[in-house]
Amino acid sequence: MSVDSEQDYNPLFHYLQAEYEHPFSGWDFSYLDGRWVEDWSALTWDYRAAIEARLPQTRSLLDLGTGGGEFLALLEPLPADTCATEGYAPNVLIARKRLEPLGVRVYEIAEDLLLPLEHERFELVIDRHEAYLPREVLRILKPGGLFLTQQRGSLRGSSPAARSIDQPYSSRVAFVVCRE
Repeated sequence: MSVDSEQDYNPLFHYLQAEYEHPFSGWDFSYLDGRWVEDWSALTWDYRAAIEARLPQTRSLLDLGTGGGEFLALLEPLPADTCATEGYAPNVLIARKRLEPLGVRVYEIAEDLLLPLEHERFELVIDRHEAYLPREVLRILKPGGLFLTQQRGSLRGSSPAARSIDQPYSSRVAFVVCRE
Protein backbone atom coordinates (compact mmCIF):
# COMPACT_ATOMS: atom_id res chain seq x y z
CA MET A 1 0.00 0.00 0.00
CA SER A 2 1.40 3.41 -0.92
CA VAL A 3 1.77 6.25 1.56
CA ASP A 4 -0.95 8.20 -0.27
CA SER A 5 -3.46 5.40 -0.01
CA GLU A 6 -2.57 4.82 3.67
CA GLN A 7 -3.24 8.51 4.36
CA ASP A 8 -6.56 8.34 2.55
CA TYR A 9 -7.77 5.67 4.99
CA ASN A 10 -6.18 6.92 8.18
CA PRO A 11 -8.70 8.94 10.24
CA LEU A 12 -5.94 10.13 12.58
CA PHE A 13 -4.02 11.58 9.66
CA HIS A 14 -7.11 13.49 8.48
CA TYR A 15 -7.83 14.73 11.98
CA LEU A 16 -4.25 15.98 12.46
CA GLN A 17 -4.23 17.57 9.02
CA ALA A 18 -7.48 19.43 9.81
CA GLU A 19 -6.01 20.64 13.11
CA TYR A 20 -2.87 21.84 11.35
CA GLU A 21 -4.93 23.73 8.76
CA HIS A 22 -7.32 25.32 11.29
CA PRO A 23 -7.21 29.14 11.02
CA PHE A 24 -5.34 30.73 13.90
CA SER A 25 -4.86 34.36 14.85
CA GLY A 26 -3.54 36.18 17.89
CA TRP A 27 -3.76 34.17 21.08
CA ASP A 28 -7.36 33.05 20.59
CA PHE A 29 -7.45 29.37 21.54
CA SER A 30 -11.24 29.22 21.89
CA TYR A 31 -11.50 26.51 19.22
CA LEU A 32 -9.77 24.23 21.74
CA ASP A 33 -12.45 24.75 24.42
CA GLY A 34 -13.31 21.43 25.97
CA ARG A 35 -10.30 19.74 24.37
CA TRP A 36 -7.40 20.90 26.50
CA VAL A 37 -6.88 21.33 30.18
CA GLU A 38 -4.51 23.68 31.92
CA ASP A 39 -3.72 22.79 35.50
CA TRP A 40 -3.99 26.12 37.29
CA SER A 41 -3.99 24.42 40.71
CA ALA A 42 -0.21 24.71 40.93
CA LEU A 43 -0.43 28.50 40.85
CA THR A 44 -0.62 30.27 44.17
CA TRP A 45 -2.11 33.42 42.69
CA ASP A 46 -4.47 34.63 39.97
CA TYR A 47 -2.77 36.86 37.41
CA ARG A 48 -5.98 38.41 36.10
CA ALA A 49 -7.39 39.05 39.59
CA ALA A 50 -4.12 40.69 40.67
CA ILE A 51 -4.33 43.08 37.72
CA GLU A 52 -8.04 43.81 38.07
CA ALA A 53 -7.59 44.66 41.75
CA ARG A 54 -5.17 47.43 40.74
CA LEU A 55 -6.99 48.84 37.70
CA PRO A 56 -9.40 51.25 39.45
CA GLN A 57 -6.50 53.26 40.94
CA THR A 58 -4.18 52.94 37.90
CA ARG A 59 -3.83 55.85 35.46
CA SER A 60 -1.35 54.26 33.03
CA LEU A 61 -0.96 50.63 31.93
CA LEU A 62 1.32 48.77 29.54
CA ASP A 63 0.77 45.16 28.42
CA LEU A 64 4.02 43.63 27.15
CA GLY A 65 3.53 41.03 24.41
CA THR A 66 -0.22 41.43 24.05
CA GLY A 67 -0.56 38.82 21.29
CA GLY A 68 -3.83 39.64 19.56
CA GLY A 69 -4.98 41.72 22.53
CA GLU A 70 -7.50 39.11 23.69
CA PHE A 71 -6.54 39.26 27.38
CA LEU A 72 -6.12 43.03 27.59
CA ALA A 73 -9.53 43.58 25.94
CA LEU A 74 -11.15 41.62 28.80
CA LEU A 75 -9.81 43.94 31.51
CA GLU A 76 -11.86 46.87 32.74
CA PRO A 77 -11.82 49.63 33.46
CA LEU A 78 -8.76 50.30 31.30
CA PRO A 79 -6.87 53.46 32.24
CA ALA A 80 -7.05 56.36 29.78
CA ASP A 81 -3.33 55.86 29.06
CA THR A 82 -3.23 52.17 28.12
CA CYS A 83 -0.69 50.80 25.66
CA ALA A 84 0.44 47.38 24.46
CA THR A 85 3.50 45.98 22.71
CA GLU A 86 3.75 43.06 20.32
CA GLY A 87 6.71 41.67 18.42
CA TYR A 88 5.01 39.20 16.08
CA ALA A 89 3.94 41.16 12.98
CA PRO A 90 0.73 39.20 12.20
CA ASN A 91 -0.44 39.75 15.79
CA VAL A 92 0.25 43.49 15.66
CA LEU A 93 -2.50 43.95 13.08
CA ILE A 94 -4.91 41.75 15.05
CA ALA A 95 -4.15 43.59 18.30
CA ARG A 96 -4.63 47.00 16.69
CA LYS A 97 -7.99 45.96 15.25
CA ARG A 98 -9.15 44.69 18.66
CA LEU A 99 -7.58 47.27 20.98
CA GLU A 100 -7.56 50.62 19.18
CA PRO A 101 -11.38 50.94 19.40
CA LEU A 102 -10.87 50.64 23.19
CA GLY A 103 -8.40 53.55 23.14
CA VAL A 104 -5.30 51.34 23.45
CA ARG A 105 -2.22 52.24 21.42
CA VAL A 106 -0.32 49.18 20.13
CA TYR A 107 3.43 49.43 19.50
CA GLU A 108 5.30 46.98 17.33
CA ILE A 109 8.65 46.06 18.88
CA ALA A 110 11.72 44.38 17.43
CA GLU A 111 13.64 41.36 18.66
CA ASP A 112 15.94 43.55 20.75
CA LEU A 113 13.06 44.15 23.22
CA LEU A 114 13.79 47.88 23.40
CA LEU A 115 10.56 49.70 24.16
CA PRO A 116 9.68 52.81 22.10
CA LEU A 117 8.13 54.45 25.15
CA GLU A 118 8.90 57.38 27.42
CA HIS A 119 10.87 57.08 30.67
CA GLU A 120 8.77 56.68 33.84
CA ARG A 121 5.46 56.63 31.94
CA PHE A 122 3.55 53.65 33.40
CA GLU A 123 2.15 52.98 36.85
CA LEU A 124 1.40 49.33 35.96
CA VAL A 125 3.26 47.10 33.51
CA ILE A 126 1.89 43.60 32.94
CA ASP A 127 3.52 40.70 31.14
CA ARG A 128 2.24 37.18 30.66
CA HIS A 129 4.74 34.85 29.01
CA GLU A 130 6.67 37.55 27.13
CA ALA A 131 10.44 37.93 27.32
CA TYR A 132 11.58 41.33 28.56
CA LEU A 133 14.65 43.32 29.44
CA PRO A 134 14.59 44.23 33.15
CA ARG A 135 16.36 47.54 32.47
CA GLU A 136 13.66 48.51 29.97
CA VAL A 137 10.85 47.69 32.39
CA LEU A 138 12.59 49.69 35.10
CA ARG A 139 13.08 52.60 32.69
CA ILE A 140 9.40 52.90 31.75
CA LEU A 141 7.98 52.35 35.27
CA LYS A 142 6.99 55.45 37.20
CA PRO A 143 8.38 55.75 40.73
CA GLY A 144 6.03 53.66 42.86
CA GLY A 145 4.98 51.75 39.73
CA LEU A 146 4.35 48.02 39.65
CA PHE A 147 5.54 45.31 37.24
CA LEU A 148 3.39 42.19 37.39
CA THR A 149 4.52 39.17 35.37
CA GLN A 150 3.65 35.52 35.00
CA GLN A 151 6.23 33.53 33.04
CA ARG A 152 6.75 30.03 31.71
CA GLY A 153 9.96 28.41 30.59
CA SER A 154 13.18 27.02 31.92
CA LEU A 155 13.96 27.25 35.60
CA ARG A 156 17.66 27.25 34.82
CA GLY A 157 19.17 30.67 35.44
CA SER A 158 15.77 32.16 36.19
CA SER A 159 16.61 34.02 39.37
CA PRO A 160 16.18 37.76 38.75
CA ALA A 161 19.13 38.43 41.05
CA ALA A 162 21.33 36.04 39.07
CA ARG A 163 20.69 37.73 35.72
CA SER A 164 22.11 40.88 34.24
CA ILE A 165 19.76 43.82 33.91
CA ASP A 166 20.67 43.79 30.20
CA GLN A 167 19.70 40.15 29.51
CA PRO A 168 16.26 39.10 28.27
CA TYR A 169 14.33 37.38 30.99
CA SER A 170 11.72 34.65 30.73
CA SER A 171 11.19 31.84 33.21
CA ARG A 172 8.62 29.82 35.12
CA VAL A 173 8.03 32.32 37.88
CA ALA A 174 5.47 34.81 38.97
CA PHE A 175 6.56 37.94 40.70
CA VAL A 176 5.81 41.56 41.32
CA VAL A 177 8.40 44.33 41.27
CA CYS A 178 7.69 47.77 42.69
CA ARG A 179 9.89 50.68 41.67
CA GLU A 180 10.64 53.00 44.56
